Amino acid sequence: MHLADVTFFYAPDSGGVRRYLEIKRRMLGVLPGWRHTLVVPGRRNRHQSSIRYVAAGPLPFSHGYRFPWRQRGWIGALEAAGPDLIEAGDPGVPGWAVLDAGQRLGVPVVAFYHSDLVSLAGRCGGAPLRAAARRYVRDFYGRFDRVLVPSRYVLQRLAEAGVERLQPQGLGVDCETFHPRHADRAALKQRLGLPPATRLALFVGRAAPEKNLPVLVEAFGRLGAGYHLLLVGPGMPAVRQANVTVRSRYVRGAALSRLLASADVFVHAGDCETFGLVVLEAMASGTPVVVSARGALPELVTPGTGLVAGTPTPDAMAAAVRDLFEQDRDAMGAQARHWAQARWDWTIQMNQLRQTYEQLVGIRSAIGSDGYAPLQQGADGGAA
Repeated sequence: MHLADVTFFYAPDSGGVRRYLEIKRRMLGVLPGWRHTLVVPGRRNRHQSSIRYVAAGPLPFSHGYRFPWRQRGWIGALEAAGPDLIEAGDPGVPGWAVLDAGQRLGVPVVAFYHSDLVSLAGRCGGAPLRAAARRYVRDFYGRFDRVLVPSRYVLQRLAEAGVERLQPQGLGVDCETFHPRHADRAALKQRLGLPPATRLALFVGRAAPEKNLPVLVEAFGRLGAGYHLLLVGPGMPAVRQANVTVRSRYVRGAALSRLLASADVFVHAGDCETFGLVVLEAMASGTPVVVSARGALPELVTPGTGLVAGTPTPDAMAAAVRDLFEQDRDAMGAQARHWAQARWDWTIQMNQLRQTYEQLVGIRSAIGSDGYAPLQQGADGGAA
């Protein structure tokens, strides 16, 4: 089986999509009889090991992303690779190239719906742009043999838009890389100049509008002394508030593991997340979470693992954070870890994904669900 993944959501500082692709390469690409090719943007056309780079210009203010304008190079890269199955990871030019190359090669094509295009369009342009995005989504994704969706939220959104052949496919977490043993809360608070009794909340991610960072900042303004918010990620805005610290940089690997395990709580006010990898990574690290009730984030939080605020407003988020600290935080962290391991370990998710791929190309495999090479501790992670 030769699988090709194609996307422009791939940059040195990109988050969830790149994480998914790198885990897939490590787990599926080493299985007997499997090959994996990744086709992504680069400065120039080149082929390095199992990655094919297609020339694309930089996208301004995007933290390293490159945006392709023409399909030709992408189609050529796929024809040269000659895969048995192609997966599109974005709804742009590379996605259309996947459809074209699939027809030329006579192979199945799959799409993974990573970003809520309809909600993002509505946020930027209101109802008219939202309606246009729904039409585009229906037309584009309706052409694939299968559309993989990471949450019930996405499944419902796409079904309402008229997209068919939808299949649930969760993402996962590396429970060795993200582990409570990396916790050092005292050291983190000391580095931040905080008293040991401070209730420290963490957000890690891109400073994108849909993350609702102003909601978190205002929430901690309401909570006041004794609570502190640490915001970490590329492009973070300057915040002048005594109980908010900003670190505008990208973190991954061991640094991310330590950070997630060392916070008292992880907070996320995003309202259109399609999954929420970083929330799951915090839970695997033994850190309880407080999330918005909008989007897919509530699907990750079960009783005893964290709290779901009502609407993503400062008052609702502040109340949920305050409520969490009135409960047994350590017990919630332990339950969050157990839930992440039992339900969301990458081995579970990749086994399901492999079976989907094999079904699409009409083969059966003798590989069992435990046939994967173990992930190496310290594998790259990053901000979602």
